[in-house]
Amino acid sequence: MISVNQTFIDETSIVKEMQYHDSATHADSKNKASEVLIIAELLKQRAIELGYVDQDVDITSESGNEFLEMLIENEVDIPKATDADCRQYFKSNPTKFITSPLIAARHILLSAAPDDAELRPKLIDQAKTLIERLEPSLSLFSTLAEMNSACSSAKVGGELGQLSKGQTVPEFERQVFNCPVGLIKVPIETRYGIHIVVVDERVEGKELPYDMVKSRISNYLDEKVRRKSIAQYIQTLLANADIAGFDLAVSDSPLLQ
Repeated sequence: MISVNQTFIDETSIVKEMQYHDSATHADSKNKASEVLIIAELLKQRAIELGYVDQDVDITSESGNEFLEMLIENEVDIPKATDADCRQYFKSNPTKFITSPLIAARHILLSAAPDDAELRPKLIDQAKTLIERLEPSLSLFSTLAEMNSACSSAKVGGELGQLSKGQTVPEFERQVFNCPVGLIKVPIETRYGIHIVVVDERVEGKELPYDMVKSRISNYLDEKVRRKSIAQYIQTLLANADIAGFDLAVSDSPLLQ
């Protein structure tokens, strides 16, 4: 039985909360649910103590969240990012403020299910054979795409058009966007199968000016500091609380997620 300053959290509440916490095991899910309910109860008790809510409020409801925000606003000192903070972050993270590169590419897709362990090795060998045929003459690509590709782009010689990051699946993007112009000499494996790819054109991303990204940086830093400040506030409440029936050590509160 879990108690928070002599207020009990029953098993029914924990089971109900578990539906919001997918985990590898039942025990992990139950632990996460218990942590959330303990922290929520502590915040509710503090809000009651300060006169923001009454005993019957459900702090997870919309009205309860309003009082929770009031509690945080009045109890937690959350500094705002200065222009100097934003400029320092911009200077220290130049690769985060570059436009997505653009590529024009063609592909041949040899289709296979993600879990087809028997077919995929065979298709990799087939892809290697096709790459060997293409190396001396890329003029064959359209013909080979029409003959072999399982993608609808086969009708247009495998053309994918202009691509930016985020338009294709991550496993395709990670490899193709790091390749130079020309035939990629190894097959690319994705959830859809095995790809033979040609990068026809590549336009590198451009650095964005500070003024264009300042508000984005400011919002990011403010949210980061807000989460840290609230986590520290919760840890203070936990340190001063009488909690029985559960060993709680919060470093990244699930409530903040």
